[in-house]
Amino acid sequence: MEWTQVIDPLGNLAGSMLVAIIPILLIFYSLIVRKMKIHNVGLLAVLSALVLVVVIYKMPVKLALFSVADGALYGLFPICWIIISALFLFNCTVESGSFEIIKKSVASVTPDGRLQTLIIAFSFGAFLEGVAGFGVPVALTAAMLVSLGMNPLHAAGMCLIANTAPVAFGSIGIPITVASQVTSISELTLSQMVGRTLPLISLIIPFYLIILLCGFKKAWEIWPAMLVSGVSFAVIQFVSSNLLGPSLPDILAGAGSLLITALFLKYWKPKKVWDFSSDNGTTETKENHYSGGELLKAWSPFILLSVMVIAWGIPSIKKVLDHYGQIVFEFPVLHNAITDLNGNRVPHLFRLNFLSAAGTAVLISALISIPLIGLNFKRARRILLMTLDQLKYAIVTIAAILGFAYLMNDSGMIQTMAAGLANTGKFFPFFAPVLGWLGVFITGSDTSSNALFSRLQAATASSIGVDPVVTVSANISGGVIGKMISPSSIAVAAAAGNLVGKESELFKYTFKHSFILLFVMCVVVTAQAYLIHWIVPEKLSVAAAENSGNAGISAGYLYITVFAFLLAVFSFIVYRIGRKDKDMLNVK
Repeated sequence: MEWTQVIDPLGNLAGSMLVAIIPILLIFYSLIVRKMKIHNVGLLAVLSALVLVVVIYKMPVKLALFSVADGALYGLFPICWIIISALFLFNCTVESGSFEIIKKSVASVTPDGRLQTLIIAFSFGAFLEGVAGFGVPVALTAAMLVSLGMNPLHAAGMCLIANTAPVAFGSIGIPITVASQVTSISELTLSQMVGRTLPLISLIIPFYLIILLCGFKKAWEIWPAMLVSGVSFAVIQFVSSNLLGPSLPDILAGAGSLLITALFLKYWKPKKVWDFSSDNGTTETKENHYSGGELLKAWSPFILLSVMVIAWGIPSIKKVLDHYGQIVFEFPVLHNAITDLNGNRVPHLFRLNFLSAAGTAVLISALISIPLIGLNFKRARRILLMTLDQLKYAIVTIAAILGFAYLMNDSGMIQTMAAGLANTGKFFPFFAPVLGWLGVFITGSDTSSNALFSRLQAATASSIGVDPVVTVSANISGGVIGKMISPSSIAVAAAAGNLVGKESELFKYTFKHSFILLFVMCVVVTAQAYLIHWIVPEKLSVAAAENSGNAGISAGYLYITVFAFLLAVFSFIVYRIGRKDKDMLNVK
């Protein structure tokens, strides 16, 4: 079975473009007007796109169905594989009580409400975004700030705004992984470009947050701390995204900013302590003194996670893992069955790299952590089942959205919209972040937004002579700003802050700030496209990136041995600390 893509099925580009955007308009209508659940919206989008590509674009039904299946399978692996593993690890830390120690230790760094907001909403929230994502950071940090005395509406709004900086690299870098898969631009290239854009926003956010919280005059009293927090985060985010790829920037920048800011506050204090009494009641500040051993044990799952993800990102280690644990196959029916507009056959190869996938690194981290934090594997099994139940609708949503995105790409609907948008000419880079912003507003996920629009961004940029790396990264970066007004994010934040029924107030609180930051992003992307070309990294294809490692497979075995030894030593130390604490409790 063979079929050739069509850009203008109606013989009128404006009419064809209107047909192509019907599923997207339907998503808007379903979410905003009908207020449907996001997983139902995803399924409806797939169904509407199937009807249009078969009836209008004349795509064979069999090809259309297999295109959806290809995207849905990619949604399940590697995307859902990472999300399930990350949330499983996080839930284990909650169940064991380790997260409670982490939470209290973070909150007790300072009694000043402004500084607590910086540490919890900005730094700690970014760390959680890197580990789990998908609403976890906003829910937890908002609840923490409310428990410390902040007004619930302000706490939810602050955490939504603070979550802007890390979303692009959330859930071990999945948003960039998806954009790479859809556009065939390497993950490292996109990570580098986003890492040269978002640090500006990361630098601004601490100042923006605190001025919003207490006004310019009170905010200025702690400008050194805001500067330390923003600069440390931005620098680590820039370096890690450019050197290590998309998996670790949030984890490293969030933890680094938290530690550096906490260390700074040991030597610098504001002249006046500001608390939340003017915001909502009185500040509840509890001193929580934990030993170094208790803190090491509590943080051990996330330390292990960071080490494992770094190891999994080394090319020679990936070669070893892929040698023993990778299956690549031609996707049935679909492979080379579609001819694109340039007369080239479109390959559809599925790569099941079950050992080198980032989700596997996260799962191994979780399994090693289980005995270290005082759990047994029977309880861990129950936590895993709970995690799967917790994510059941998210899994359906991701599979549906990726199936929808693949169908739009394979059918030519994306190319239709690209042809229409190309008519905006030189102005398109300015509007490129707006597409990402809309995508996240619609779906609640930068991952889903990149699945929907990354191919469109690349195709349109190529048609007007702009480097696709700029516009694809603009979709990723613009999307993070839409997160604070996404209906799903608003719902999560409202639930965490006991604001159920007041979601419209929260939406109004964040809406104007989203527009302000979006305008800044549009200006930055336009400058990248036309004025500061040197900032754009060299574009590598996915295949070229995979072959770019100089180290051979023999070096991979050596690295694996070294990492395994380090993990064994670290695990032994943490385990002994845990046994010592348990013995002391038994004596008492």
